[in-house]
Amino acid sequence: MYLEFISQLGYLIGSVCFVWGLKLLSSPDTARRGNIIAAVGMAAAIIAILLAPMERGDNNFALIAGGLVLGGGLGLFMAYKVKMTGMPQMVSILNGLGGASAVVIATVEMSHYYDGSRPMSDSQLLIPLATLLIGGIAFTGSLLAWWKLEEWINDNALTLPKHNIFNLLLLAVIVALGVWLFIQGPEASFGLAMLFMGLSLLYGFSFVIPIGGADMPVVISLLNSFSGLSAAAAGLIYGNNFMLVGGILVGASGTILTLLMCNAMNRSLLNVLVGGFGGSSGPAKAQQGDLVIREVSLNDAAIQLFYSQSVVFVPGYGLAVAQAQKVVKEVDEILEKNGVDVKYAIHPVAGRMPGHMNVLLAEADVPYPKLLDLEEANDFIANADVAVIIGANDVVNPAAEDDPSSPIYGMPVLQVWKAKHVIVLKRSMRAGYAGIDNMLFFHPRNKMLFGDAKDTLGKLVGELKGL
Repeated sequence: MYLEFISQLGYLIGSVCFVWGLKLLSSPDTARRGNIIAAVGMAAAIIAILLAPMERGDNNFALIAGGLVLGGGLGLFMAYKVKMTGMPQMVSILNGLGGASAVVIATVEMSHYYDGSRPMSDSQLLIPLATLLIGGIAFTGSLLAWWKLEEWINDNALTLPKHNIFNLLLLAVIVALGVWLFIQGPEASFGLAMLFMGLSLLYGFSFVIPIGGADMPVVISLLNSFSGLSAAAAGLIYGNNFMLVGGILVGASGTILTLLMCNAMNRSLLNVLVGGFGGSSGPAKAQQGDLVIREVSLNDAAIQLFYSQSVVFVPGYGLAVAQAQKVVKEVDEILEKNGVDVKYAIHPVAGRMPGHMNVLLAEADVPYPKLLDLEEANDFIANADVAVIIGANDVVNPAAEDDPSSPIYGMPVLQVWKAKHVIVLKRSMRAGYAGIDNMLFFHPRNKMLFGDAKDTLGKLVGELKGL
């Protein structure tokens, strides 16, 4: 009884730390402390679960120790080795591993159910079936999202004709098989349960295939919620309150974040999932408007920035690829010393995962009050002297407001063209991740500054210091 009390107390401490840590993660200023508190909560829960087999006299500590060493070692390795540009991919992998763990747990329980060693009521049987479905989707869907983010797979390479209809039919077959397994109960076979699992894993792949690159932040957030729900379902299987609380927290926060990003794109979640919007990037082929490309020299750009009253930087995935966030901060500091009001405009879906730009700028110690969300940013941009676009593309595309034929029409974007002057830092004229032409490049107020963002900004620092 004493160990049981300590175990339950550990779960309580872990749950409180998770809730507290999640609250602190809502602000970059407190996010580091939130991570530490959540890690302490996880450690408390691990210690608590270790006390349960001690009380029963089970002797499986060798397996547990092996899992802790292997998992902890891999986690530590990834934390040290994965670059900030690889964060979206790492989040996808971790989502997938959460789903895979739930699938393994449910598979074990189903095998015990069918060999008669673990009887279940009808309502109990629903839990491992739901775990197999949700965990399977989270696992394989996250794997495919990872491969897409690494650009190992072209967005359109695996898409079938009428792919969304295929997805609906496949989901209908999975649901029908799940209903059959539920009705038959122990009279069905473990083989049919494994077929149900296999189809769920297949659906995870097929579910993500038609979703384009521009919607990857939404997909990652949604799969994160799926991994949380699968963990909660696994918690129900074992009656583990900590797994249940942690899974619900992840599932609920992921769902809320997904809906917030959909609102920021002015699209429904259903539209994101079945729209197949976005694809591989390719050369821009503008068809209308002023097609004159204007370039700016480093010296002219430096003078324009140095003598401005207000400047807004708009970071995008190109900033992450170039690892230019610290150089941007250096430019920021030089301008601030000259009395320039510098801000950063952050679009909710900029980058490849939710909060990607916030993470990058926090790494460079950019003060959080300088980061403006969409509405605040557009108000600031309207009165800014210069808007500097660093690797962003789709989130500053005027087609969202003036081209009804564009797939992103109606999506709220950063209205950088309303600034007095616009400078776009870009390697080339290639389209963004959504594969959509950007007429901003030809706008009369815009000038292009071609080159690698980190190298170009480094040279810009030199020019600014010479003024």
